[in-house]
Amino acid sequence: MEVAELLQYITPISDDIEVKAGKQYAEIVVSFEKLHPLMTVLRQTPALQFDYLFNLTAIDFADRMELNYHLQATGSAQTIMVKAVLPNRTEPEIQSVSDLYLGAEFHELEAYDLFGIVFIGHPKLRRIFLTDEWQGFPMRKDYSDDHIVVR
Repeated sequence: MEVAELLQYITPISDDIEVKAGKQYAEIVVSFEKLHPLMTVLRQTPALQFDYLFNLTAIDFADRMELNYHLQATGSAQTIMVKAVLPNRTEPEIQSVSDLYLGAEFHELEAYDLFGIVFIGHPKLRRIFLTDEWQGFPMRKDYSDDHIVVR
């Protein structure tokens, strides 16, 4: 999908959404507050119909966290990536998109369990790999584990 075509649909959401041509597909960078409205437009606009979320990845940077959502319009085989920036890395929160993409439920559980990102509105946010008693989030850069078996 061309950047100019995407812009005509998403510019009304916010003027601070960045769209650029990536190496493989268009990339959209959005603040965490605008993620859900953007994803709604991408999912529900007939000309776009990005109806399949096939990957959600969390990334921990020194000053922020970022979520990368990979979407595909199955009717046209177009793929895009949406990057949502979470400025608060100590208590990261973002609106869940599981109401738009059923597959997001598991991806959000994984990001919650390993990175501590809270997905507001998730139907059953819980740990899925680690026990409820586990302290910390092992995929964060500042995580420390004194019981590492292999060094």
